Amino acid sequence: MKIVALIPARFASTRFPGKPLARLKGKPIIQHVYERARQSELLEEVIVATDDERIKQAVEAFGGKALMTSAQHTCGTERIAEAAEILRLAQDDIVVNIQGDQPLFEPAVVEELVRPLLLKAQIPVSTLAVPIKYEEELFDPHRVKVVLNREGLALYFSRSPIPFYRPPGPKPVYLRHIGIYAYRREFLETFVRLAPGELESAEKLEQLRVLEYGYPLAVSITKYDCPEVDTPQDLERLKSLTE
Repeated sequence: MKIVALIPARFASTRFPGKPLARLKGKPIIQHVYERARQSELLEEVIVATDDERIKQAVEAFGGKALMTSAQHTCGTERIAEAAEILRLAQDDIVVNIQGDQPLFEPAVVEELVRPLLLKAQIPVSTLAVPIKYEEELFDPHRVKVVLNREGLALYFSRSPIPFYRPPGPKPVYLRHIGIYAYRREFLETFVRLAPGELESAEKLEQLRVLEYGYPLAVSITKYDCPEVDTPQDLERLKSLTE
């Protein structure tokens, strides 16, 4: 069984065109993500899956591996599924989907992410969450919240604050979802063949497809945040954090 990281990266972002090539501390964002992923001892390979020759050339220029995928994909999961097919990964291999817009990605989370799949054969996919520290995050629809059962499996993801708190009594610990996933290659193929569900369409959250079709989704709670760059303003904020 191999554990391989695939980093989907497209050029035509609506809110931030050319985002993977935007520079942070003298390097493209995609280079930061790639180099941090390479620091994980669990990952046998790290490969960028892209639909743009400029991104492929940039990755190869800093010594990374990249492959071209279709420009017709509607989400990053479809892109990594195609990449896994091109690479001819085995059905029991684990594919780690690291977002190409997380330049402060912490290599230590790979072990936390993959652990549920290594411990329980019935878990087909896993992801991460971090405790919410600031109230503005709780009410920000761009910050996805998740609630878990007692076994660490996701019950629901939402852009709304969940669970609803009704006093008296102690407030719940709210969790924010971090969009990094580990899939068994076999389930990755299954997932992209499933039609989007009603909850996914309502919330615009792809991970809800897993729950709607009844598959278990393990969530590891980490202390490491992995902030995403969705807009030029996000990039400026990260620049101030890394100075």
